[in-house]
Order: sequence, then structure tokens, then C-alpha cells
Amino acid sequence: MPAIDQQAGLSEGMVGPADNLVAITPSDSTDLANVSRAIYVGGAGNIVVTPYGGGSNVTLAVVAGAVLPIRVSRVLSTGTTATGLVNLY
Repeated sequence: MPAIDQQAGLSEGMVGPADNLVAITPSDSTDLANVSRAIYVGGAGNIVVTPYGGGSNVTLAVVAGAVLPIRVSRVLSTGTTATGLVNLY
């Protein structure tokens, strides 16, 4: 029996849960296919991101298991040492 979506038809705001989870392959030249709502971090390290709203790239030191509530358009490979990154959107 397929799962029932009790939230179908409701407006999805930024405070609602993500609907999709996709592994992130960091890249210095390619944007994410979908802007993130949050990023899950599997393994500790640094993550270098391009904010969706514009501005300079930012390096964040992150711990394993963190969920970063950030909207980014790109996760760069140069400088990113954290592993197991997942785009929640």
C-alpha cells in the first residue's frame, strides 16, 4: 500500500519539512540542481557554500550529524572536507 500524504495540497513554507533528499557532489563550477532548504552533514569538516541570496562564498566548520538550515546554490569542492552531504529541499 503506498504511503498516504496527509499534507498534500497544503502550502509548503520554509518552516515545513523538506520533501526531497539528494546526495551533494561538491563542485567548483556547477550549481546544485535545486536550491537547498537545509544541508545534512554526515562527516565533520568544512563546507564551502555559495549563498542563494548572493554574496561571497562562505566556509563553515561543521560537525557530523548537523543539519544546517541554509539556502545555498552551490557547494564548492575546493575547501570542502565534510563528507556525506545531503541537500534537503
